[in-house]
This record gives sequence, structure tokens and C-alpha cells, in this order.
Amino acid sequence: MLSFGINAGRIMASWGLHEKLWPISRLSDELHIHDYLGGLIHMQKWYLPLFGAFSYSGYRALIHEILVEHAKSLDIEIRMGHQVVEYWEDEANGKAGVKIQTGETFDADVVVGADGVRSLARKFVSCKFEFYPTSQLTGQTLIKGYNDNPKPSGYAIYRAWFSAEEHGATTDPLTNFLTVHGDQFYAWIGKDMHFMAVSVGGGKTICLLITHKDNAAVDGDWSSPGKIEDIVDLLKDWDPRCAAIVSKAPSCIDWKLLVHDPLPTWVSKSGRVVLIGDAAHPFLPSSVQGASQAIEDATTLAVTLNLAGKDNVPLGTRTWESIRYQRVRDAQLIGETTRDKWHGAKAGDSGESFELPVPEWLVALDVEAHAYATYDRIARSIVEEGYRRPTLSGEELTEQVKEIP
Repeated sequence: MLSFGINAGRIMASWGLHEKLWPISRLSDELHIHDYLGGLIHMQKWYLPLFGAFSYSGYRALIHEILVEHAKSLDIEIRMGHQVVEYWEDEANGKAGVKIQTGETFDADVVVGADGVRSLARKFVSCKFEFYPTSQLTGQTLIKGYNDNPKPSGYAIYRAWFSAEEHGATTDPLTNFLTVHGDQFYAWIGKDMHFMAVSVGGGKTICLLITHKDNAAVDGDWSSPGKIEDIVDLLKDWDPRCAAIVSKAPSCIDWKLLVHDPLPTWVSKSGRVVLIGDAAHPFLPSSVQGASQAIEDATTLAVTLNLAGKDNVPLGTRTWESIRYQRVRDAQLIGETTRDKWHGAKAGDSGESFELPVPEWLVALDVEAHAYATYDRIARSIVEEGYRRPTLSGEELTEQVKEIP
């Protein structure tokens, strides 16, 4: 399943895509949150549109198809099946580029690395700097480059997507509650785990998401085929409906949830290679914001590059980073706090404190309008005071950055 929150939905609707997305990506307007034994903790309702926008959640292949066709309608060339093996930038000539596995190269005014959690672009951006933790400057050993090794979060997520009727979910009394009344959205939480079951398309298709403890070392692929019997065993002491739903799935994927410390920068030394989406800031699924923040990244970058102009790309990318950096980190933290809250739930708990957070500061902001409104002030500060790498507010460790010659 691919989910876009209201903040991203506002952007995609402005592209004229609502009528195409809504029929295939409308969720139930009620989230039934239960404790792990099946007791109802809370019924969370949301009514769309909210803050003038819709959210879209559905089968990712169908949503991808709509987005690809929209890009083609704008005469954007799309090449599939070409692996990027190298990034580069030429400050003297004001260019950046990539080389693909065939040896062919492409250059441009700016290169956007949207290559996901295993980003090659991230390595290029981060290898050009030296970092000193600000709280340990005295006597601190210089760190050459940035060590971007992902770390296990302690969790993994099982995922499955299947036809309800084809696999017997419509006739089993333990599972047909997901199908007989149309689209449904259920969650069970507690015992350091949470299980979400969603039906879409009028209750015809079921999606499962089970976040569970996993401390296994990650070697090679981050995702692999899972075993249905392993999930059923995890749920043996839970509401019987949970294991019944899982048993209907023909297969599943086990996806390791890795985390990265916040990158000290998303922009390369010369400002012509930038990271967006998971390449810059991976999100936990419990944030329900990973795809949305990637859309926000791209929209804001388009505005700042347009305002900076072709002759001043580095100012555009650096202003973009300044606009986005703290907002993204605040959104990331929602995923961590939601997971911890849900995983600590106990049988008999109740109340709206267990709701999936939908804070106004996150979903009500029109990021395109915000970028236009804040660009001049931030760009002027960069021009007058010089560019500084971003820092995070609060208790998190910030970094000072020095360029490597």
C-alpha cells in the first residue's frame, strides 16, 4: 500500500489528479483501534476533505501508473531499467550529471537523487565533507567524510496484499468484517507490536502491515519473502481475528526497518546534486508521511529553483534545504512516538490519546505557497551571511561541517 497524507494530497490535487486518484485510493473514514486482545481502545474518525484536501492510499502500482502518465503528459522523458552507477558535478562549468551502467552519461544544471533508502547519491553528497560534533569540539578527532551506515531499528514489518474473495476472507466469520460493509481500517496494538488490516476497493482487497521486534543483523537485501506461519505464531496470544486474517494471505514480505541518523546535509559541495525523499530522510511506516514528505520535497525544490533561476542553482538548492530540514525531522519523530505509544498499549486501555496523529502544523500547510512566501528572506540571508549547513533544534546533536578540498 502507498499512502499520501492530506499535505501531499493537496499538492497532487493541484495537478488535476483528484478524479483519477480518489476512486482507487479512498480509505475508510474510521480507524478501529483495538488492544491486542480485541478490546476497542478508540474509534478515530476523519472526514475528508480536511483543511481543504484529501488523502490518498491504495495499491502502489496503480498510483505509480497515474503519476507516470501525468509526467508523460507534461512531456517529461522517463527511462526505465537504467541503473545509475556514478554521480558527479563540475563547479567550474555549472553542471552535474550521472553515468548509467551502459557507460552513457547525462549532464544537467541540477541532479535530484531520489534513489531511496540505499541511495548512491547519498554517498556522493556526504563524502565531500568533514564533520565535528558541536558538543565535542575540544579534542575531537576529525571524521573524514560521513559514516552513513544504516542501523537496525529493532523492528521489521510484514506486508501482504491479496484478494479477499479469492483467498476466503469473505466467507470466514473471523475475517468477513473487513469485507461485508465495504472498506474497513483496523488496528491492534500492544506487546511491542502493532497490526493493521485495511480493506479497499469496496472491501475486495486486503492489505496487512505488522510491525514487530526484529534484532537480526541485516546482510544484503533489506526485504525478503516472509513466512505466514511465523506471523501466525507472533499473534497466537492476540485477538483470534488477527491470525485468521493473516492465514488468508498467500504470501508476505518481511521488510527490515533500518534507521539513519539525520544527514548533516542534503546538498552536495557545489549545490548541484540534492537528495530528496528516502534518499535524504527515511521514515518509519508509523509516521504515515514518507511518501508525503517526498512530494513536499519535490514541490518546494521546484519553487526554489524557479525563483533562483538557471544561473543560480546552488542558491535555489541551499534555500530549499533550509526551508525543509527542520520540518522533515519533526515529521519523522511522529513515527517514533506513535510506534512507542502503540507498542506500549495494554489490555483495557482506552482513549483518544491512541489516535494516529494528524497535527494541523503538518497537514494543513500549503508547502508550495509556503516556499514562495519564505524564499526571499532565506535566500537573502544565504547571500548576505553565507551558506551554513542546517542544524536541528531541541536536544538532538547538531553538526559543524567543513568542506574537504
